[in-house]
Amino acid sequence: MAKPAESAAAVKIIATNRKASHEFVIHERVEAGLVLVGSEVKSLRDAKVVISDGWAAIEKREGWLYGVQINEYAQANRWNHEIKRKRKLLLHRGELSKLGTKTRERGYTLIPLQLYWKGARVKVELGLCTHKKMHDKREAKRKQDDQREMDRATKRSKV
Repeated sequence: MAKPAESAAAVKIIATNRKASHEFVIHERVEAGLVLVGSEVKSLRDAKVVISDGWAAIEKREGWLYGVQINEYAQANRWNHEIKRKRKLLLHRGELSKLGTKTRERGYTLIPLQLYWKGARVKVELGLCTHKKMHDKREAKRKQDDQREMDRATKRSKV
């Protein structure tokens, strides 16, 4: 039987793609595992990663993560990894077919939103996204400014 600490694995965020919520409309979120080599895991422990340029694709019934830059681990010397290599995603067959269909037929894009530790494993949160139009970005900025003004007004009235 699993211990309570193992079942409720602690989540520690390594990197977040803050640009994604501004550039894309996120329709659905999916958690996937990553196949990594040892020096990549060591670099992730030091949080030496850039995910803002990354994307994922479903090819030949396999998921792949592209454009994520995991910097070299200094102590690994000649056994280091390639910085921007493609990495395999670990997803169930049903998830792969569903995501593959949506990206091919409906024009969605898979974008990495977060990279985090879940227990002893590295997970990536993928977002099924579409690009925002310019007027959508303006509307979102306007809503954000209005909310900020309302918060300021309520704060002033309380003081």
